[in-house]
Amino acid sequence: MTVSNFSPARSAAYHHPTPLGTIFTPASLPALFERTLHRNPDAPFLHFLGRTYSYKQIYAQAQAFALGLSRAGIVKGDRVGLFLPNVPIYAAAYYGSMMAGAVVVNFSPLYSVEELSWQVGDSGTKVLVTVDVPELYKTAKKVLDASTLETLVVGSLADQLPRLKGVAMKLLKRSQIADVAYGAKVKSWAGMTPAGTPPKVAVGPEDLALLQYTGGTTGRPKGAMLGHDQLSVNAQQVAGINPFGNPAGEVFVGALPFFHVFANTALLNHAMVTGGSIAMVPRFDAGQVLAIIQKYRCTGFPGVPTMFQALLDHPDLAKTDLSSLKVCISGGAPMPAPVHERFEAVTGVRIAEGYGLTESSGVVSANPYQGTRKRGTIGQLVPGTEVILLDKENPENLAPEGEPGELAVCGPQIMRGYWQRPESDADTFVRRDGKCYLRTGDVARIDEDGFLEIVDRIKDMIAVNGFKVFPSVVEDVILEHAAIKEALVIGVPDDARGEVPRAYVTLNEGATETGAELASWLNARIGKHERVDQVVVRDSLPKTMIGKLDRKTLRAEVL
Repeated sequence: MTVSNFSPARSAAYHHPTPLGTIFTPASLPALFERTLHRNPDAPFLHFLGRTYSYKQIYAQAQAFALGLSRAGIVKGDRVGLFLPNVPIYAAAYYGSMMAGAVVVNFSPLYSVEELSWQVGDSGTKVLVTVDVPELYKTAKKVLDASTLETLVVGSLADQLPRLKGVAMKLLKRSQIADVAYGAKVKSWAGMTPAGTPPKVAVGPEDLALLQYTGGTTGRPKGAMLGHDQLSVNAQQVAGINPFGNPAGEVFVGALPFFHVFANTALLNHAMVTGGSIAMVPRFDAGQVLAIIQKYRCTGFPGVPTMFQALLDHPDLAKTDLSSLKVCISGGAPMPAPVHERFEAVTGVRIAEGYGLTESSGVVSANPYQGTRKRGTIGQLVPGTEVILLDKENPENLAPEGEPGELAVCGPQIMRGYWQRPESDADTFVRRDGKCYLRTGDVARIDEDGFLEIVDRIKDMIAVNGFKVFPSVVEDVILEHAAIKEALVIGVPDDARGEVPRAYVTLNEGATETGAELASWLNARIGKHERVDQVVVRDSLPKTMIGKLDRKTLRAEVL
């Protein structure tokens, strides 16, 4: 059964431990950090390659950076960019910027000079923080020299490591350390974190906290404006679905990149609000992740589907002690059923699929961590959230009962709009019954218990002779074949039918099936209008910066 809306009034079958209708109190992120600090200042916050940082240590660094920003002329509302992998100074720079009243702008370390330069200009970023990794520093320096950026702050990676590791890196691995040209516009992290107390800046829940750029499907990325209220509430919403008791005892695997909204909320802010800790890695490496799970007795692992596949493929999985893990959370992309089933069978650890967007501060829904769940769905809404399904052809109307529709979300975690893009808001939001809903662009079903299932993206639907084909439906079928490891389906032009589906796949090790054999097997199992013109076997499929399969890039490559 599909229903057109699900609100706090329909909560009889709600399975998260915090009631769906709960109203959370918004606060500034620095205020929440201070509250957690006072509870237990010496509690571990970040574990990084053998070194542990307490809440007190990161808070002190954040305060020092806030003072450095103030002395550099940064005032409330100015933008400070973070061009960082997962390193401890990310947290200090993130919260320190907010203590100074600045707005953080997240940038992926994978950005090219052109991408970074454009987003620096669009956001009006004045200060950019990076580390002395040669590739990052070279990119950031070129942007500094050719943009409106005023100051580049460079942290030392070696100084963030345990002492002996840091000394060894400086002595033996000089090629891995950039030759930084410090000067009037290039400052060291140490130089930007002076001793002293920063001036008190009034930062409230109503203030803008973060510009998080979306990948988008066409054109330039847009900066989602997320306030302290949205981010603080979403962190509390995520904490509210944890049924395991004392949240301060949780140790999360920090493999997702902090610059991405999923990790920003589900890892960094979630841990900060609850007093939990994060065992972080600079970038995802399956062997390193398995090692830190065992070493730090990690209890939770948020990741994307390709990460779980990589763990399954790693030879150390069978000999790694995973008994501390209570749950794994998968988001960012649909979890293929074979990967889901195999991971749980091999590890004995439950995967709870969830869903969110940049524009929703990170998290909208998740399957319960314990008890009732529905595999293949994105679970139930986090507390305080409502959704409706809009008609796919006319978003001013609700979808007909029993039919999927465009998912639209209303809740305290929804963004304020796009940075300097007021014209985009008209297509992004819809008002019904006095409430404002975010149009997600995802086609979904909602069952009578409030479990949501994403059918596909509206823009990804393939029009075959007037019929709508959902690529994910075809992908789900082909992934049932034992030879298939990954799959993406896109529409390609066809003179007779307008478009026709085509599948691109990678194979499991040892598989020898041809594209023709796979196409024949697939087409015998799907509807006539869903049949692919061919299956293309590739060595790899494109992935986004956080490791999920990237249909947009594949389409650009092919078309």
